[in-house]
Amino acid sequence: MKLFEYQAKEAFAAEGIPIPRGLLCDTADAVASAAAGLGFPCVVKSQVLRGGRGKAGLIRLVRSEAEARSYAAQLLAGPHEVKKILVEVAVDIDREIYLSITVDPEAATALILACADGGVEIEELARTTPEKIIREKVDIDAGLLPYQARNLGYTLGFDAEGTKRFVPILEALWRVFRKHDAELAEINPLFVTKAREDKPARIIAGDGKLSIDDNSQFRQPGTEPDRSHFDSDVAFEAAKEGIPYLQFDGDISLMCAGAGLTTVVYDLVNYEGGSIANYLEFGGPNYKKAVRAMELCLKNEPKVILIVTFGTIARADIMADGIAEAILKLKPRCPIVACIRGTGEEKAVETLKAAGLDPLFDTEEAVRRAVALAKGSQGGKA
Repeated sequence: MKLFEYQAKEAFAAEGIPIPRGLLCDTADAVASAAAGLGFPCVVKSQVLRGGRGKAGLIRLVRSEAEARSYAAQLLAGPHEVKKILVEVAVDIDREIYLSITVDPEAATALILACADGGVEIEELARTTPEKIIREKVDIDAGLLPYQARNLGYTLGFDAEGTKRFVPILEALWRVFRKHDAELAEINPLFVTKAREDKPARIIAGDGKLSIDDNSQFRQPGTEPDRSHFDSDVAFEAAKEGIPYLQFDGDISLMCAGAGLTTVVYDLVNYEGGSIANYLEFGGPNYKKAVRAMELCLKNEPKVILIVTFGTIARADIMADGIAEAILKLKPRCPIVACIRGTGEEKAVETLKAAGLDPLFDTEEAVRRAVALAKGSQGGKA
């Protein structure tokens, strides 16, 4: 699960990583008041779970209370569903660095990624000049060793004093990564401030990303996702049920068992010229949740529900029983195309026929029929 910037920075600060002074707000008036209190210029940052916020106009340097209020009102009323806004003091920046810790699944280690050229163009840099990105593998059991942190500091271009300031930042980011069961702990940019006669240069986390392994949420209190983490109300409801779900804006609701199969069916629908309303995977531990799964699909008001499963441990006959129950309870007005295969398939076919469906046995045929029905043609009995 991805955390918002303000949540990532709270985790950073708890481990001693300096962050800009800031206030979290949820109204335009609160943003204006916070900006006035922090002083101008300051930075107004929308809290949304997406990259490229600066390029998308979701972050702005403001120079007056009126500008802060106007911009915040624009964000809160805009199409990006901004619910919270972080207002921070502007940092006097000398240079920007990229720094992150992630997982290298192939090597079964943690992986530190760093680059002396940080900032919003890091993705382009990785594509065009990947040799500029420093990679350091870290043994999960041994942890980050002092010599590794020092070497990274010097490689990033810090002198001896700068490296002394950098090493504690990297060590703290490692603690965040381990403590929060993170898949990614990223600071981009990591600001190095301008040195002054009366004030040495500082290293400050300008932005933050923290992505937590979903399987560890039971030991990560306070990280339960709320509505603001999802693109739609239906996606939020599905998450609370533990049902994998993605929201789209097409005509056909996918209700499939198996993430791989669901992805294949998604592609087949597109190749056939159809469009997807949602991607819902009700296999695995959710194969007895057909009623709830269909209820979620119907909230999209689809033209067709396409059900494709291949049940082995998740038995086809049990899923068919659930589909029949869902039809009886929910009385869907849209046609349903079903292709149910696997363990208990013979019983599943009987159940689906009794529920008024025409069971199919070929996935591509099911996709063609669903797309035809969605387009309004006579694609055969559903």
